[in-house]
Amino acid sequence: MPNLLLAGHFGCGNLGDDAILLGFVQGIGREYDLTVMSGAPEDTYRLYGLRSIPRKDMASFNDEVEKCDALVFPGGSIFQDATSARSVAYYSSLVKRAKKSGKKVFLVGQGVGPLDGFFAKRMAAAAFNSADGIVCRDPMSPGALKEIGVNKGIKVGADLAFLLPEQPPSEDASFAVGNMKTVGIAPRPFGKNAKEAVQLFGDLARLLFQANMMPVLIEMDSKHDGPLIMEISKTQGGKVPDIRKLSTPMQVQGRMARMDSVIAMRLHAGILATTVGIPPFMISYDPKVAAYAKMLDLGGSIAIEGITAQRIFENFTAFQRDRERHLKIMAKKREEFRTAAMVSVEAVREGLRGRV
Repeated sequence: MPNLLLAGHFGCGNLGDDAILLGFVQGIGREYDLTVMSGAPEDTYRLYGLRSIPRKDMASFNDEVEKCDALVFPGGSIFQDATSARSVAYYSSLVKRAKKSGKKVFLVGQGVGPLDGFFAKRMAAAAFNSADGIVCRDPMSPGALKEIGVNKGIKVGADLAFLLPEQPPSEDASFAVGNMKTVGIAPRPFGKNAKEAVQLFGDLARLLFQANMMPVLIEMDSKHDGPLIMEISKTQGGKVPDIRKLSTPMQVQGRMARMDSVIAMRLHAGILATTVGIPPFMISYDPKVAAYAKMLDLGGSIAIEGITAQRIFENFTAFQRDRERHLKIMAKKREEFRTAAMVSVEAVREGLRGRV
């Protein structure tokens, strides 16, 4: 039975990244032994039953590389230097070490960029050019790879989180009061001033409430979103309901399934909403979010540049007027995304053909 070592930003408190991991596990099936590089190995095993090692423990990594048949990166925006080149340097070093040991490397479900620095571009290009299989999760990423000099064949699929099984609605997830419809809001910090996001989403929550809708803040990243949500709630007198400290992406799906709609700045809040049939209105702060909004083709997105709570509210309410049409489109899109996500799984299977 082939052994796959899975690398990414897993077990680090971001439920979107864990959704990617679990989608790959769901898609690849049981004919492989899986080991996960995790920021919290004990939690990853406890929550998902997946054997794990500390993601920054290079001694453990070296041991696992020698035992595995392939190093697989199931997705995420790990090859980017928006904050620094350290992410690119780290993941590129894993690829280099695996290839030095004669192992196959698969970079699948990848959302690439932004890559602006010279060294980041160079490291990323070397990693992708040495891969045995490349699949991007959106149509924009192959162009980004070609721009930095990647000359290997590149397939296009979809985010592996689409392979998560649909969850039944959580019984305790309804935040509606009277006849008020529930609107989930998945914020994230942005800009140089932390107060900017607090003000924006606090004002948006107030506008929704005044329009007879119940806003519910959703934490997707415990490190970054949790403190932001607490500050937003403080500005509104602690009156904004929130969903925090959930342990798994499936729990998020269960909560979202009871909502009327979701306003998502977090990419995977939008993706998880889609998996349970809730049309997401996307706030595009990054190319990956803009790419997903375009792929979803509901016309429901707004760019972060010059954004105000009033603009979000007006665009969202216009988006909601076409909700029935959106639901019909999404029923088809969900199946398309699931089929496209399997492109990554098949790339790994094909690359290891004969070892199963």
